[in-house]
Amino acid sequence: MGNAEEQLVEKAVSNTTGKPDWLRVKAPMGDQVSQTSSIVKKYGLSTVCEEAACPNIGECWKQKHATFMILGSVCTRACAFCNVKTGRPDQVDPHEPEKVAQAVRELGLEHIVITSVDRDDMDDGGAAHFAFCIEAIRKASPSVTIEVLTPDFLRKDGAVEKVVAARPDVYNHNIETVPSLYRSIRPGARYFHSLNLLYRVKELNSTMLGSGAMLNGKIFTKSGIMVGLGESEEEIIQVMDDLRAAKVDFMTIGQYLQPTPKHATLVRYVTPAEFDYYDQVARNKGFSMVSSSPLTRSSYHAGSDFKKLREADALLTSS
Repeated sequence: MGNAEEQLVEKAVSNTTGKPDWLRVKAPMGDQVSQTSSIVKKYGLSTVCEEAACPNIGECWKQKHATFMILGSVCTRACAFCNVKTGRPDQVDPHEPEKVAQAVRELGLEHIVITSVDRDDMDDGGAAHFAFCIEAIRKASPSVTIEVLTPDFLRKDGAVEKVVAARPDVYNHNIETVPSLYRSIRPGARYFHSLNLLYRVKELNSTMLGSGAMLNGKIFTKSGIMVGLGESEEEIIQVMDDLRAAKVDFMTIGQYLQPTPKHATLVRYVTPAEFDYYDQVARNKGFSMVSSSPLTRSSYHAGSDFKKLREADALLTSS
């Protein structure tokens, strides 16, 4: 195993002391992990798998699944939960959409997730770049389904419209936590703005479908929260209600893991039984798809979950 891979293993399994057994994961290794890493590096791309030290990196990369992080690897915000670097952002690579499309084709992906850092320095927050990536992937791999996980585009008029017009199959924007924790956990964001963004996606999609401007059908919306930061059960359930009011189709709930001692303090580990309870509550509230488990992350099992989401929606529509 080379130095880069050794560092990846160290990053993925670090800070495991004291974790309950249900959160212990195997270090990433094997030929498929090496191949995925090689293709990502070949095109000079970033993945949220690495930048955010995702605990599922070994499993996902073995399955040739990666979440590409566009618009550089430096964020303009400093959220207390996030391990992505903060500072002066990178210059945008105008060839990145084509590079992502080539990597997707070489990896043989059926479903791709594209996310990004916050780019408050850009007039549209990077929305046009998301659209360029979607278009490039569609051109190179027409059968691939595309999921975007975008920033909130706060004070970026017209940004959401640009992304929706490019027709992703899934539009994900994470609400991240309950409203009472926003000031400490997500200080640069606004809870109700994020809800409105998700609702706006549905409005735009409905208009496009009604006008015949969108031929490929429904855009599913998705959002998620972390738990273990000190939120109450009542607050979590209120977030569920708020997301359903915004017509969100798919909700994810996962355990917050403190990346470093400088990040937001982990208050407690939520038990698997509690995650099962939240799964049932969310389904009862009408979400078409729910992923609730300690290791759940926004793009964990994204491809298989999208297929289940589409099947659930088809059943609902036909009933």
